[in-house]
Amino acid sequence: MSTILRTLRNLRRIGFKEYGHQMQNMGDTKAGTLIGTDRFGNKYFENLGEELPLRTRWVDYKVSTYGDASEIEPGWHAWISYMVDAPPTQDKILQTGHRVWELPDHRANPTLSRGAFKTYSTTRPKFSAWTPVAAPR
Repeated sequence: MSTILRTLRNLRRIGFKEYGHQMQNMGDTKAGTLIGTDRFGNKYFENLGEELPLRTRWVDYKVSTYGDASEIEPGWHAWISYMVDAPPTQDKILQTGHRVWELPDHRANPTLSRGAFKTYSTTRPKFSAWTPVAAPR
């Protein structure tokens, strides 16, 4: 949660439209420099001056629903979680581009949905369920 002075300072820096967008999607206001954009349309920002430690990098997802880590490319995920110092736009190793085994479009993480993986057992159960039978009175 930000203070009132920090919120007003960020409102002056980013404007009313971006302020409304950030409050709708992130619930907080942040002002920083745009570092890059990935192929999914997500925007990555950094502010080294005024943010708390380990809160200086953030992502603005293209889709306005709350995103998860599966919507971030691996190179950007390494940068945003402070595993590497240079973003993928500046790192020679991470500038490999599109790999042949990657899917062209993003597939969302299907956990807790109908598309989630469910195991199927082919062995017979060792125990059978007990069904109580009540005698009539």
